Amino acid sequence: MALLPPDPVYCLKSPDLSSYNSLCFHTAERLHAGTTKGTVQLWDMQTNRSSYQLSVGTSPIINVAHTDDALITQEKEGYVKLWELTNSAYVLRHEVCTDHVGFCRFLYHGSPQRDQANAPSVIIPKSGSNISILCGRTFTERQLLSVTGSGAIQSKLPPLGTVMCFLPVELKSTTYLLAGYESGVLILWDLNTSKPLSQVQLGASDECLMALDYDPVTNRGVCGGSSDRIIIFSIDRQSMGICKKSEICIKNKGVHRLRIRKDLKVFASGGWDGRIRVFSWKSLRPLAVLTEHKGELMDIVYSDEKVYMWKAVIMAAAGSDGQISLWDLYN
Repeated sequence: MALLPPDPVYCLKSPDLSSYNSLCFHTAERLHAGTTKGTVQLWDMQTNRSSYQLSVGTSPIINVAHTDDALITQEKEGYVKLWELTNSAYVLRHEVCTDHVGFCRFLYHGSPQRDQANAPSVIIPKSGSNISILCGRTFTERQLLSVTGSGAIQSKLPPLGTVMCFLPVELKSTTYLLAGYESGVLILWDLNTSKPLSQVQLGASDECLMALDYDPVTNRGVCGGSSDRIIIFSIDRQSMGICKKSEICIKNKGVHRLRIRKDLKVFASGGWDGRIRVFSWKSLRPLAVLTEHKGELMDIVYSDEKVYMWKAVIMAAAGSDGQISLWDLYN
C-alpha cells in the first residue's frame, strides 16, 4: 500500500473488563461507550479516564446516541430508553420496547423542524421488516413503515426478512430513509407517504445487509454485511431509483460498521475479523488495514470537532476485546 498504517494515538481499556458494542461522541471531549454488561461509560478525552458509568439494564447496550440534553440507549432485549441529562446524573424519562429480535440499531435524526417528517425523531426497528419513527422527545409513535401496505411497490417486494440497518438521507430538500434487510435488499422509503420508492437486490438472498452510510454530496453510498464485499451504490435524483455502482472485495467476511468521515476524505469499515479497513472516499482505494483489535469490531465513530489533546478529528473504534482505540487518520 502507498501509505504505512498509522498507530493509534491512544487506547482506552475497559475498567470492568467488559466488551463494547457501541460508541458516540457527545462533544469532542466526551465519548460514551455501551457495554455488554448493560452499562454506558462516559470517557473524558482530556484525561482518558472513565469518569461516570450509567447502569441501564442487564442486557448488552447495542447502541447509544446523545442529543443536546439527553442520552438514548438501546438494549439487545429490545428496550430503547431516553435519559435526561440533569446537573448531577442521567434520569430515565421515557422507554419503549421495539419487539425487535436482532442487531438493528436505532437512529436519532435531529434535522430542523421544517415538517413532521423532518422534525427530531428516533427511528427504531420493529418486529419483522417494520420500522417505527418516534417523536425524539416524547417517544410517541409518529409513523410506521411497513412492507405489508397496499402500495404497488409493497405488493411486489420479495420476502425481506428482518430489518438490519437504516439511514435518513436528504435528497432535494426532503428526508428519505434507506433501509437494508436480512435478504440483501436495500429500499428507499418516502417519509411523507410511508411508502417505498425503489428497491434493489444488492447482495445474494443469504447476504444480510448490516452496515450502511451515504454521502449526498457525491451521491454515493456504501453498504456491507455478512459477505466479503463492500457495495457502492448511488440514487438517481430523477427516478429515485437505487443503482449499484461497484464492489470492494475484502479478505475476510463480515462488516459490522461503515462510516464516511464528515470531510469526505476517507471511510472506514469495522470487520468481524477485528480489522479496521480505511479507504479513500474519492478513489475507493484501500489506504490502511489497522490491526490493533483482537476481537470483532462493533462500532466506529468520528468526533464532529477536533479533540483538544491531539488537535485533530479523532476516529474511535471498539469491540469485543474491551478496548477503545483512538486514531488520527490522514487529517
